[in-house]
Amino acid sequence: MVATHPSAAYQSGLQYLSDRAATRSPNQQLLPLTARVNDADHLEVGGCDVPDLVQKFGSPLYVLDEETLRSACRQYRDAFVQHYSGESQVLYASKAWNCLAICAIVASEGLGVDVVSGGELYTALKAGVSPDKLYLHGNNKSRSELQFAIESKCTIVVDNWFELKTLVTITDEAAHPVRIMLRLTPGIECHTHEYIRTGHLDSKFGFDPSQIEEVFCFLSQQSALSCIGLHAHIGSQIFELQPHNDLGAVMMQWLGKAAQHGLPVQELNIGGGLGIRYTESDDPPSIEAWVKVVAESIESACREQSLPLPKLLSEPGRSLIGSACVTAYTLGSQKVIPDVRTYVTIDGGMSDNPRPITYQSVYRTVVANRMLAPLTQQVTIAGKHCESGDILIKEATLPETQPGDVLVVMATGGYNYSMSSNYNRIPRPAAVLVNQGEANLFLQRETYEDLIRQDRLPERLR
Repeated sequence: MVATHPSAAYQSGLQYLSDRAATRSPNQQLLPLTARVNDADHLEVGGCDVPDLVQKFGSPLYVLDEETLRSACRQYRDAFVQHYSGESQVLYASKAWNCLAICAIVASEGLGVDVVSGGELYTALKAGVSPDKLYLHGNNKSRSELQFAIESKCTIVVDNWFELKTLVTITDEAAHPVRIMLRLTPGIECHTHEYIRTGHLDSKFGFDPSQIEEVFCFLSQQSALSCIGLHAHIGSQIFELQPHNDLGAVMMQWLGKAAQHGLPVQELNIGGGLGIRYTESDDPPSIEAWVKVVAESIESACREQSLPLPKLLSEPGRSLIGSACVTAYTLGSQKVIPDVRTYVTIDGGMSDNPRPITYQSVYRTVVANRMLAPLTQQVTIAGKHCESGDILIKEATLPETQPGDVLVVMATGGYNYSMSSNYNRIPRPAAVLVNQGEANLFLQRETYEDLIRQDRLPERLR
């Protein structure tokens, strides 16, 4: 990092730069671990100059730092080895961002993959993920998705009675018993956005606790289904540790009851949900702190109930990928409304980052081609879409900007590309993987031809 006076550092993009110490947890960073300001006064990620990347690959552009992603994978994996006495397996919740390259990276670090659709399952298999490390979730899996999962020999996380009974009708043709887990609703609240709380009783996900005994009895009579474990997930973007501590005791009670019914339960999946830092005020626990609480709660519950340690699974998504990526935009028009606000427009918006308009999510940003410039104006970052609500950041403090500047928004790895759209027929952006000064395109920018590829014009309209 270039040297600078402390006061200048405070009034520039330097205030957001990561502590690059190897012990820092990636989910606690605003920028990727490799972020620095180079001698050109530009933001650099993975040894690559971000404005140069925009010049080469265009914008908007997702820039994914391989070192940060791998570091997060290793911290989860190593923390479980250190703090849990039994067997463990970390799964990447790929709904956060599912594509060939990311699935391949996490698999190379020993992680499995949690998928929630046939498309995500297909992608993970094509990326070389082993079927015994693939788990299919979803509250309304189609019959064809279930059949695909059975043929792929992955584990199916069963969500409800309809799905369970559908499985019974199609498993007779399976050569071997189909591995399943049961998703249960633990009734644990956590302080997060209403739409991403999935562990309370009023949820579309999982079997209700009142149904558990009946489900266990039913499964004990199904020779074609092998119930190897239980699953629960209490939400997303969680900063509290206590709910995950409570979850361990609840889950072990159910695991004990399943064993009493003769079910071959041996795995316990406690979900994910660890939050990341989107703003300076966010203070999520580290990856290791989260794992330590989860591991200790399970071990304590096992001792109290005289149960053997299960194979412990977790499925982080956002806390693996979120802070590893930034999105680079090119600034365009400005609109100054005296005594009201100044709008600065980017060449993307809600189609490549729908989280602000969907969840009222807040982000931080820097001007990547002038990182040390004093912060002199407060602006609203507006997207280019024909939608008044297409506002990326309402109050961003920036240096004086001009058209052509490169604006970088932080922590955009989780749910940005995966929730992107073609609203207004805007092509989806490209994505590059950066590592040690090398940049590789891993998602190609869509073209106008891609936009009409699935269109069909009836003959009578020609």
